[in-house]
Amino acid sequence: MKKLFYSIILMSISLLPNLAIGGPDRATLLSMSCAACHGTDGKSPGAMPGLYGKSSEYIEDQMIHFRNDERKGTVMNRIAKGYTEADIKLIASYFGNLANK
Repeated sequence: MKKLFYSIILMSISLLPNLAIGGPDRATLLSMSCAACHGTDGKSPGAMPGLYGKSSEYIEDQMIHFRNDERKGTVMNRIAKGYTEADIKLIASYFGNLANK
């Protein structure tokens, strides 16, 4: 029983640095859902429009239009409805800032 206890303590201590470093921020995580169609860096590998080089204001505006069914798309209307205003701002900011890096 003591071995199990000490093993758990040692494993917990060894994982602490990973918790302190943290993972990707929320904007990066949200942008990953866009990668399949729009490319990981916003440079679309196919027929879908690229997001690279677009301003964050433009991206945010278009996402809101999709969400409110003011702009028609194949799947973007359904996808956009799953995001909050804050999520859309984060995604737009993420892709809007790619060209500035």
